[in-house]
Amino acid sequence: MKINHSSHIGKFLEILKVSSVCIWTLVAFSCDFLDVVPDNVQTIEHAFSNSTEAEKYLFTCYSRLPSNGSENGNVGFFGADEAWLPEDLDERVVNKDAWSIAKGYQNINSPYHSAWNSSRSASGYFIGLRLCNTFLENIQNESIVRDLELDKRSRWIGEALFLKAYYHYLLLRMYGPIPLIDKNIPIYASPEGVRVKRVPVDKCVDYIADLLDQAYEKLPTSISRPTTELGRVTKPIALVAKAKLYLLAASPLFNGNSDYANFKNKDGELLVNTEYDATKWERAATAIKAAIDAAEGDGAKLFYFENTSQISMTDETITQMSIRNSICDPWNKEVVWGNSNSRADRLQQICMAALRDDYSYDAYLAQMAPPLKMVEMFYTKNGVPITEDKYLAQNYIRYETIRTATKDESVNIQPNEQTATLHFDREPRFYADIAFDRSAWLMYDIPSKSDKEPYWLKCRLGELGAGVIQGRYSATGYFVKKLVNWESTFTKSSQRKVYPWPEVRLADLYLMYAEALNEWKSAPDKDVYYYINEVRKRAGLKGVVESWTNYSTNPSKPTTKDGMREIIQRERCIELAFEGHRFWDLRRWKTANNELNQAIKGWDISQKEPRAYYQKRTLYMQEFIAPRDYLWPIPEQDLRVNTDLVQNPGW
Repeated sequence: MKINHSSHIGKFLEILKVSSVCIWTLVAFSCDFLDVVPDNVQTIEHAFSNSTEAEKYLFTCYSRLPSNGSENGNVGFFGADEAWLPEDLDERVVNKDAWSIAKGYQNINSPYHSAWNSSRSASGYFIGLRLCNTFLENIQNESIVRDLELDKRSRWIGEALFLKAYYHYLLLRMYGPIPLIDKNIPIYASPEGVRVKRVPVDKCVDYIADLLDQAYEKLPTSISRPTTELGRVTKPIALVAKAKLYLLAASPLFNGNSDYANFKNKDGELLVNTEYDATKWERAATAIKAAIDAAEGDGAKLFYFENTSQISMTDETITQMSIRNSICDPWNKEVVWGNSNSRADRLQQICMAALRDDYSYDAYLAQMAPPLKMVEMFYTKNGVPITEDKYLAQNYIRYETIRTATKDESVNIQPNEQTATLHFDREPRFYADIAFDRSAWLMYDIPSKSDKEPYWLKCRLGELGAGVIQGRYSATGYFVKKLVNWESTFTKSSQRKVYPWPEVRLADLYLMYAEALNEWKSAPDKDVYYYINEVRKRAGLKGVVESWTNYSTNPSKPTTKDGMREIIQRERCIELAFEGHRFWDLRRWKTANNELNQAIKGWDISQKEPRAYYQKRTLYMQEFIAPRDYLWPIPEQDLRVNTDLVQNPGW
């Protein structure tokens, strides 16, 4: 029997009803452990006829993982305020779905980046849950797939349990309270039987955590066959997912949020506990530390670049390369979970600016543009905010003023050329992550073989980086260097070095742990400082206490819980910039209504002379409506189909 979903794929009802029959579709994604997914299998009996076919079904369960290494798949790239796009955007380059969220265009009729159904840029997490449940129903029956070894069967069950938990987590992060899809609803179920209700957040968290615990027991500690299995889940990854789950549950969005006092099911059941519970931070800290220990036990460590190339590099450049390659070096030791379901390929083109006049038209697209607020966020070279640095803050009061670079600054800015004062005396992560007019951009194919003579980016009117040849340009005057592998090339013989998307880096876990400890304890302690300082050390900065004591106008800031919270949140936004984390962090911290109600600004890129070019202009005034925009809307049609569902507040 074959069920045709082509006209009903957007209906939550239909997604839930299918249990005994599966439609297979050709899944076009690259994955180290996946060679082929069948496109013509019509029956469950065939899918579980032997271990080879069953493993293909398992890989299809993986196929619903988010494509976070894609410019269109990762809502965080353009859905908040980290990057902007040109108003004359060619949607063949990037679609406008995530950007429409950033511009305040989200709606209930056809929500952007909906994961509730598959009507738009769907992740299809409910479809993923159906696939996982079908797999588990069959593979847990030892009379089915008789040629499957017991230890392999156990591992596959663990993988499916993990994916089932993770898809629930992704839905929880987007929608808050969700229906729990523990088993597929039979196709013969009554109308009342398919009208599922939303489950309170705390119960959702407990359910997901229990699934992860079950998965943990069955998963391997590490990947024993890297050439064929990289990207498949392990015990450390299960602990990472649990850590992220508990951190979300402890954060202000779901922990004591009074905005949800009237957020209830139709029977009056409260869906979000509005009483603050400090023990949730303790639970989160414990889970994060367990994930760190497991990851480090499996060999994870912060990435430090070793220069084995023919290019001469200063220590300053090597620090920047450590930062860039913690993302772009495939399967490096800092990557705790690499998502080989999604590879950063075209994303590099979206970030890449024109550095040479022989760059191929198809090789670079130059659209991902950080606004000025992101540039301002990075620290000074002294490791403190530009507004707090007691030695340098005066320089940034009118940071658009022009300054000429010297020969000593050649690893960052072209000597004897003029650029804004804002671009001088900044921390290594700024120069590693962002490119700007007259900035250095080190790539493996530089003719000079010296970091003191890299490529120089020129972005004023009529210049190469301003799109004079291909018409491709940055709307703000800035480019994202961080996500471009330095060994990629963009000429007519373009060869991009593709890397699996780093779903979780060890630096992320370190900052998660510092945050949870700081919120749990009455005041910051040595462990809070240690984990944030490890991240700063790799970035070429001193520890927070030393930096604030010696350079900040607010030297006591790291000694208080509130001050340290501000430091940790800023540190996350800097360290994880342009990776899509800020979109979700602003929501769980409940600070999006402040950060996303500001102007998006850039330079006047239509100008040729530096003093005219370096004038601030407003590209867009963002609007974030609280509490409405903290959660996705459930599509209106699904509320009509299932009358037991309630809509999220404000929608």
